[in-house]
Amino acid sequence: MYKHFFKRVLDLVLSFLGIIVLASPMLIIAIAIKIDSKGPVFFKQKRVGYHKKHFYILKFRTMRTDTPHDAPTHELSDPKKWITRVGGFLRKTSLDELPQLFNIFSGKMSIIGPRPALWNQYDLIEERDKYGANDVVPGLTGWAQINGRDELEIAVKARLDGEYVERMGFLFDCKCFFGTFLSVLKSDGVVEGGTGEMKKQEAQKSAESKEEQKIEK
Repeated sequence: MYKHFFKRVLDLVLSFLGIIVLASPMLIIAIAIKIDSKGPVFFKQKRVGYHKKHFYILKFRTMRTDTPHDAPTHELSDPKKWITRVGGFLRKTSLDELPQLFNIFSGKMSIIGPRPALWNQYDLIEERDKYGANDVVPGLTGWAQINGRDELEIAVKARLDGEYVERMGFLFDCKCFFGTFLSVLKSDGVVEGGTGEMKKQEAQKSAESKEEQKIEK
């Protein structure tokens, strides 16, 4: 009952309230974006939605208008050079995601669920197929987002999305919801172009440890 009815009702009510309450802050952000750089306030991008149907996600624009449009951030050679000054703050605080309240209100997204993949992130889409994670409504935030976010490798991220599918329910959604606030405050897992960063850091630490052992010998 929750998955097929109450979850959507909660999404509808909370996204509507969010749009009303956050209207003024979103207006301020829009003005800051226009002052900071040339280009539109919003950024639309084709993403994979429920049952792998495509839709356009809505965000505040955080990058220059000449940034490669459909390239995942981790595939850019130097992601930071494309990010505007205001954009850097918005991405760090996740405020760039606020316009997705309209995606949620329209039913294309949910508050909690796997983050929608880019239409051409075939590796992530394929991995999610193994866990049924493409057959639920994608979310503004989710289980993977509070367990590593950008630091996670594709396979790990997909597995966590699959775990969300298995455990989906009101209490688990609450855990993800409130866990998101803590992650945002701590900026956990926010690494520009950093997909798989956690494994890279572990490999680096392992290499440094081996080097220290050689020196001691």
